[in-house]
Amino acid sequence: MGYSSQSLNTLSRKLTPTDVPTLIGLAPDQDLHVGVQFALASQCEAAFIPVREAVMQHKVPFLDAEDVMGLIEDFSVCTPETQQRSSAMRSEIHSLGEAEQRRSEEEAKEKAAEDARIQRNALNMLDPERARDLTLKEREEVYRRSLKQMGLKEDGPMTPAQKDMVQRMYRTMVLGESGKRPPN
Repeated sequence: MGYSSQSLNTLSRKLTPTDVPTLIGLAPDQDLHVGVQFALASQCEAAFIPVREAVMQHKVPFLDAEDVMGLIEDFSVCTPETQQRSSAMRSEIHSLGEAEQRRSEEEAKEKAAEDARIQRNALNMLDPERARDLTLKEREEVYRRSLKQMGLKEDGPMTPAQKDMVQRMYRTMVLGESGKRPPN
């Protein structure tokens, strides 16, 4: 808010390339991110590699990094060569962002398909005829998903009652034993 080419000029006089790592560390702060963009851009070429690396490490969002490169591209203090390289770097960062988006979408699709498969197996476990067709691995997946939904872990802390319930779940869901409790 309120940043301009005058801000870039002022920042370029007050900051040095040694400030770039600190600025990268401040980049995730939503209250500071625009100021950080201007501060990074004020360092011209010294910001190129650190910003690109920060993007790859998910320390700086792709769009923020593109904005930094766009600011460098238009910053008259930066050399014409640096401005030109900034344009190329902005294109590269944009391409990296698109590739990351495609990868994330593919992962989400795969996770949704996996979740749907496990859910179908859980429904199959309700029918004794279909339950017999499930492999041990598939039954264990349903069991572990059920535990996770309850906020429990097999090797995590549990009360005695929870341990008893988890053991019964394992016996019934995975081993296919009767869910009836033996008399005390």
